[in-house]
Amino acid sequence: MVHDTSDPTPIETHHELVDYLVQGCRPKEAWRLGTEHEKIPFYRNGHTPVPYAGDNGIHALLDGLAARNGWQPIIEDGLPIGLIEPKNGSAGGGAISLEPGGQFELSGAPVRTLHDTRDELLRHLADVKAVADPLGISFLTLGMSPLWTRAQTPVMPKGRYRIMANYMPKVGSLGLDMMFRTSTVQVNLDFSSEADMVQKLRVSLALQPVATALFANSPFTEGRPNGFLSARSNIWRDTDGDRTGMLAFAFEDGMGFERYADWVLDVPTYFVKRGDTYHDVAGLSFRDLMAGKMPGLEGERASLSDWINHLSTVFPEVRLKQFLEMRGADVGPVPMLLAQSALWVGLLYDQTALDGAWDLVRDWTEAERQALRDAVPSEGLAAKIRGRNVRELAREVLALARAGLKARAFQNAAGEDESGYLDPLDLIVERGRNQADDLLALWHGPWQQSVEPAFEECIF
Repeated sequence: MVHDTSDPTPIETHHELVDYLVQGCRPKEAWRLGTEHEKIPFYRNGHTPVPYAGDNGIHALLDGLAARNGWQPIIEDGLPIGLIEPKNGSAGGGAISLEPGGQFELSGAPVRTLHDTRDELLRHLADVKAVADPLGISFLTLGMSPLWTRAQTPVMPKGRYRIMANYMPKVGSLGLDMMFRTSTVQVNLDFSSEADMVQKLRVSLALQPVATALFANSPFTEGRPNGFLSARSNIWRDTDGDRTGMLAFAFEDGMGFERYADWVLDVPTYFVKRGDTYHDVAGLSFRDLMAGKMPGLEGERASLSDWINHLSTVFPEVRLKQFLEMRGADVGPVPMLLAQSALWVGLLYDQTALDGAWDLVRDWTEAERQALRDAVPSEGLAAKIRGRNVRELAREVLALARAGLKARAFQNAAGEDESGYLDPLDLIVERGRNQADDLLALWHGPWQQSVEPAFEECIF
């Protein structure tokens, strides 16, 4: 999510809510991918968190980046809270945004190939490093802040985050940790039709725990092992049950755009934005807004931007907007960021690979899918479904994804196709150890039970 919209176009019927999702359908030749990743900033001197204000804070970092790359500031209450890349014909459209605790996010522009994503990512990191280095700032490649308490973590000046932070403790015990201390990578992918969306949604939901195990990279909290390989993934299990999870209904007969829209309608609203003002309506019904009966905003009717903003406040393992978002992976170093996009592009953008993946998961039950999702944050590649561990399953999934990428046959200047971006995942499966396993071995060994070395070794 980049920034909240303010489109006043009124929405008056249920059909218009559904139609907004339907408009995401694109022919295969128009499919693109967009990679998003978050990274936790810290000061190299003292390994302390970076506040928003100050001569070398997040505000200064945004100002420096805008001066360097010409991106336009996104302003809220007179303060920059992100940057947006100007469109240049069909190119551009990326953005930089701030997560609640200062996690610095690149939302990549829609691009055609993984090679394009790699080039974009390297440009972004070079720009960020050029501006951040003189400020004394570096960025962690970990999926969770490994040292600081929640109280030590800064708060970014965004209206929606104030509302969310007030509401989260009412609906779960870990929502504030999700907001302020975790960091993820995701890829956004297209679909051609309702049937294509449903197949992709089902496959990616069922296999999201496999991605979680492969990318697990958040084993530390407040200086010690937290008992998980992906604490970030575990945190989502107790954030807000109304708006998270594995979407069991997506596997039921009749699944489609309307069924998803109905689910989102039943998720309590966080806020309604009018102009630059965020109205706190946390826990109230979007249906009341459509009827002009939302308490405190009587007479106000839902607009298109209200629906778009509301869609961005549900957090299932795979999220549907006018594209699909893969949400199961911890952030990691550059090769892992590219591998995450490669995994899902390979599986979902080649029909043979997609059909093969569906054959793997189609007869799993809701209980089996949920049990796997619950086990993976702590058990990683050793978690099992139907007597098979995730490591074995991942080997099959990666073979399908590699074949899918080879079939796409998009080559870079050196004549290499996209399948090489999966190599880090093949190595993890071959070794039977993910990033978190390796980090824990370092903590118990060379790091001498300290996370301080992570601030030297686990950085972009």
